[in-house]
Amino acid sequence: MTTQQPDQQAANRITPEMWHELDFAGKAFCSLNDEQELILNATAYSPERRLSVLTSENYATVATALAEKFREVESKVQELNTEWEQQEDKLKLSGKIARLKDYIQRANAIGDYAPIYNDLHEKEKEVQQLYDTHYAEKLKLAERAEALQDSEDWKATTEAMRAIVEEWKAANPADKGRSEKLWERIEKARNHFYERKRQHHEDVEQDMMQNLDLKLEICETAEQHAHSEDWRKSSDIMKELMDKWKTIGRVASAEKNEELWNRFIQSRNIFFDRKKQHFESIQTEQEGNYAQKLALVENAERLSDSTDWKETTVQLAHIMDEWKTIGKVPFEKADELWNRLQAARDKFFSAKRQSAEEFKVSLEDNYAQKLALLNRAEQLKHSENWKEATEEMNDLMQEWKKIGHIPREYGDEIWERFIAARHHFFDRKDADRDKRKARFQNQLDSRFQQTRQFLEKIRTELEEEESKLADFRESLSNTTGSGGKEDELRKHLENLIHQIEKKLPARRDKIAEVTRQYEELQQRRTEARPERNKPVGESE
Repeated sequence: MTTQQPDQQAANRITPEMWHELDFAGKAFCSLNDEQELILNATAYSPERRLSVLTSENYATVATALAEKFREVESKVQELNTEWEQQEDKLKLSGKIARLKDYIQRANAIGDYAPIYNDLHEKEKEVQQLYDTHYAEKLKLAERAEALQDSEDWKATTEAMRAIVEEWKAANPADKGRSEKLWERIEKARNHFYERKRQHHEDVEQDMMQNLDLKLEICETAEQHAHSEDWRKSSDIMKELMDKWKTIGRVASAEKNEELWNRFIQSRNIFFDRKKQHFESIQTEQEGNYAQKLALVENAERLSDSTDWKETTVQLAHIMDEWKTIGKVPFEKADELWNRLQAARDKFFSAKRQSAEEFKVSLEDNYAQKLALLNRAEQLKHSENWKEATEEMNDLMQEWKKIGHIPREYGDEIWERFIAARHHFFDRKDADRDKRKARFQNQLDSRFQQTRQFLEKIRTELEEEESKLADFRESLSNTTGSGGKEDELRKHLENLIHQIEKKLPARRDKIAEVTRQYEELQQRRTEARPERNKPVGESE
């Protein structure tokens, strides 16, 4: 770039007289500073900002163009105002308000922005007021739920809790953060109530019998694994049994509890003593494996400087094959030994790669292919089109596996980023699925409890009707006298018996139908339990 001489710079400057004589729309809202920069003046809503650098050659053209550009700004504002007037649900325009506000803070145009800022500010206030109103409505629901959580009127409160949930679903939207906290309060109150309700219906004696069964089951499981050789699995099971034991309450007698405890501990001690002996024998074996692998490492280190690519490659492959046939070495020595072997192999194969330029080109192309797959995976990781994105993510992994190695200098970063993108997507997908399943499970549990209570009620009613029928029949058989009064009594009893007998088939049919519904709900609850530990990429 050619540096302008002082005379040229002076010739390009805009004099105060030139600026004073220049007339264009919106001039009152801008100014020209000493650096010949056209400045949009500050307002109550925004600081001043630089629009353009002017010269004596372009100042009139640029100023006029910036003034004309303000018409486009006003057009966007008018579009929003028109939509605002037509739109009943103002909340749907909150995003457009934010975008327009962001735009005018950067718009390259000259004009009076103060009224625009003021109008947007008023719209933002109205949107926030709507959010606050909706929040207040939802707050009342949360407060109602909390007021009911300690109620002992189980039936009425259950209906009230259900009504609160339905009202919540029909309520107007509030801002997400505060709305989620209110829902958490409702869920906490509902869970508190239903837990109290469940505990109210439990029988202490039944709990003790159940505790006895659970502890017997723990003892039997521990005895099954006392002589196991699946050390890791059985160790985990023994730990789980101990954790489970701690959560189980007392049984009917202290003597029985002590007997079961001693039986459980004896099985654990047998298993862990055997495990200790097993690993001591493994330690001896691993020391021998270390000597064999050390000899292989030293041989690989001697071959690492070889330039006989073909023969040395075969020898290193044999070393690796023999390495794989040898068992484990002591843990504290394993990494050092493996790293030495890998260092020797890497040294040789690095030199071999450097001798083959065509192979280097292939590696670079592999990197380009994997980088393209990575970029696509990072684009997909925020997708909510679960089915299509899952298929494409799995396609990307299959493509990745088909592509060969990449140059070592790129390291593992591209793979780690690729896997991180997959994990991010599938974690989001699994979280979404678990959330939907949990919501479905809660609804199913609620229906199950209602059906069970209704079944108990109609069974009780049937028993009462059958008892009445038996009483009426007995009374009829005992009414043996003659006369108008006895005849009237018999007629009355026969009428009552007829009415009950007429109702009984329908009641029995109803019990059969509700029982079928109850069993179906019980089966669906079992089937709807969420799957755990599903591998990445296999989500539904």
